[in-house]
Amino acid sequence: MSPLAAATILVAGAAAPASAAPWWNKKERCSAVDPDGREIPTRIGNAELGWNHFAGRHNIRNCNILNIPMGGPVDKKSGANLEYWGVATNRQYGSVKIVVKARYGRKTDDGRYDAGKGNTIGVITAYCKGMQKCPNWVNQ
Repeated sequence: MSPLAAATILVAGAAAPASAAPWWNKKERCSAVDPDGREIPTRIGNAELGWNHFAGRHNIRNCNILNIPMGGPVDKKSGANLEYWGVATNRQYGSVKIVVKARYGRKTDDGRYDAGKGNTIGVITAYCKGMQKCPNWVNQ
């Protein structure tokens, strides 16, 4: 290696990994225990997963709405990926199907997010089936 190349490496330093994990807030906003005894946290997260993802994007802003589906058995399971279905009803407005997708594992499938040793990722997203945003009444 030439002295110039060695000097360039020393000045430049080591490069950051190309696939560095995105920042996300791991603090729990709420938590639920499903009938099988799994504690599923809802972390504050970021724009891609957790509370910050679905509160704005899908208009779910109440932990009680997450508890409706997670109070029942897992409706769909694929490894550590869990899906819970429930129905929120309102006498005036009718009902909507609530879907909660969670990861009961330390890392996401793609390995980009890590909840840390002994922790689980928890709720990835929640939404009202068949619509981009849940109606405002689900948050009452």
